[in-house]
Amino acid sequence: MREYAPIALFVYNRLGHTKKTVEALLANTLSCVSDLYIFSDGAKEGDSDKAVKEVRTYIHSIRGFKSVTIIESLKNKGLANSIIYGVSMVLDKHGTVIVLEDDLVTSPYFLQYMNDGLELYQDEPSVASIHGYIFPLDNSHELPESFFIRGADCWGWGTWKRAWDIFESDGSVLYKKIGRDTALRSLFNFNETEDYMLMLEQQIKGVNDSWAIRWYASAFLAGMYTLYPSRTFVQNIGTDSSGTHCGKTEKFFSDLIENYSGLTKQAIEDCEVARKGMERYFNPPRKTFVKKILSRLEIFR
Repeated sequence: MREYAPIALFVYNRLGHTKKTVEALLANTLSCVSDLYIFSDGAKEGDSDKAVKEVRTYIHSIRGFKSVTIIESLKNKGLANSIIYGVSMVLDKHGTVIVLEDDLVTSPYFLQYMNDGLELYQDEPSVASIHGYIFPLDNSHELPESFFIRGADCWGWGTWKRAWDIFESDGSVLYKKIGRDTALRSLFNFNETEDYMLMLEQQIKGVNDSWAIRWYASAFLAGMYTLYPSRTFVQNIGTDSSGTHCGKTEKFFSDLIENYSGLTKQAIEDCEVARKGMERYFNPPRKTFVKKILSRLEIFR
């Protein structure tokens, strides 16, 4: 009997977003055979905990999954610590995990795609993760059904314990290793169309608390790759100024994939067509410095 990867869902104080995320997951055909772990972070010091309590009341009413396990933090861990803790906990128990935050609405085929990818590449040591979101690229019609990009990503993803074990939580270690090599730094920054090194530096300084930039850098330095779809299985509805590090924008929007017939194995190497499309997406004509900074914060929260 096939084993399906458990889902780790991270929630905080956005009831409306959480409901939409859960309702979309329940529309997946594999929801009833998937274990759901919900990690509810505690209210920040000095903030009202009313919204957190409303979310917790709702998550205790969720049915329709194989099982629902709720982990409520007494104190505020923060997004990064919550995700690092929760992903590690589920992987220690199950070996695989599918990770979602409370502002990610998924296609009805999301769980099928994720489980197919996790099964197809489980024994490939150079594969770090399976990703469900893809940017609205101008050359999406030229892309294969799925493809690899070096590193890792953060909007609807899945991984294995063997891959997560390479996660380095100390951003300064990652920064030093990349910073010594000009060519490596350029590749990390997508040919200098994005400044992920700046975001890593800001994480070190405490300007942001991004777990995702450290996950990307960890996988990148390990020479590992992430599988992406040519059409997105995920929409981020949190780019409405309601989430951590996210401003209001529609630049990440793409229609969800309308059909899915499975995955075929791809060469585990950078897809140059996709990388060039991403570079143009990150750095369109007349993009101002301020807009660049905002886009970095929106992508790697």
